[in-house]
Amino acid sequence: MRVLHIAYQQLRRYGKTRVSWAQKLTNGLIRNDHFVSVFSDRDVAAFEAPFGIRELGKTKANQKLLETVDAVEPDLVIAGHCDIITNDTLLEIRRRHPDVMLAHCNNDPLFVPDNVERIKHRASVVDAIFVSTGRRELTRFEGLRARVYHMPNPVDAAIENMNNAARTDLDIDLLFCSNSTNFTKRLEMVKWLKDQLGDELNFKTYGSFGEPPVWGRDYDRALARTRMGLNLNRQEGDYWYSSARMAQLAGNGILQFTHSGPKFDELMPPESLVYFNDQDDLLAKIREFHHDDAKRMAWASRARDFFHQEMNSRLYAQYIVESSLQQPFSHDYVWARDIHLDGRMK
Repeated sequence: MRVLHIAYQQLRRYGKTRVSWAQKLTNGLIRNDHFVSVFSDRDVAAFEAPFGIRELGKTKANQKLLETVDAVEPDLVIAGHCDIITNDTLLEIRRRHPDVMLAHCNNDPLFVPDNVERIKHRASVVDAIFVSTGRRELTRFEGLRARVYHMPNPVDAAIENMNNAARTDLDIDLLFCSNSTNFTKRLEMVKWLKDQLGDELNFKTYGSFGEPPVWGRDYDRALARTRMGLNLNRQEGDYWYSSARMAQLAGNGILQFTHSGPKFDELMPPESLVYFNDQDDLLAKIREFHHDDAKRMAWASRARDFFHQEMNSRLYAQYIVESSLQQPFSHDYVWARDIHLDGRMK
């Protein structure tokens, strides 16, 4: 199958990139033997604009996407986070190529109001939408043109390639990386934990409290030193919603603490993620696993095995293709057991 994937490729970061779920999707599509062409809307807009000013290149980027579609002749167009590309351009793609299927993938949280409107906007023109919040939270998008699906955050064996669950020579006991402060009060909890834990363990908080953020290989090196990590969303409680941090920690065999509100215990195997209810509960569990390294390794290993076997980029890409094209599911996707092929809830 021929796939055109529209997503930010971070070309102008020149290697100092963030871990990208869009790159994992591209990797999975290629591993499944699809022909894949990628189109980076933000980079094209900057490259085509006068003086490299991205805002001045938006019209040109839409024109270049149409040129690309005409040249590639894809069976499926997957539009990720590509706000530069207009709905009119997507409709023009369908007009020129009536048999093409259009899908939209959105990996951002629903507690950001603008994101809800972005999803609704795309859902009015595409055939299928995929959102990283659990399906039962997505009823607000029903009744538009698109079929509605949940998608997880996958791991990729080429990216999450460490196994800290098998190591004892790790000098960072607890890790939390973040530089986002919008729509969140989570740093209040992190600061409280730092005050309570003091010198009990080595707690690194890159991006907060005066510690510079880490990207690219610096982030890889931080993960490579880490036993346990905090998977704290900006807000908690949306069903099966987590940032991509969940996959990054689990896939590298790093034990993670995550809030009980999103109900991941209904998706994940037992004794894999550590769930907490409040900050006192979290503090007690951090101390418990810090003083029981064998237990830390066993739980982290179970989470790592589950993600690499059942929530990997190959299965993720396969699911998006099959759902978009209404092909019968070829795998018992653990995150899709509550839906029919057409996205309706069971």
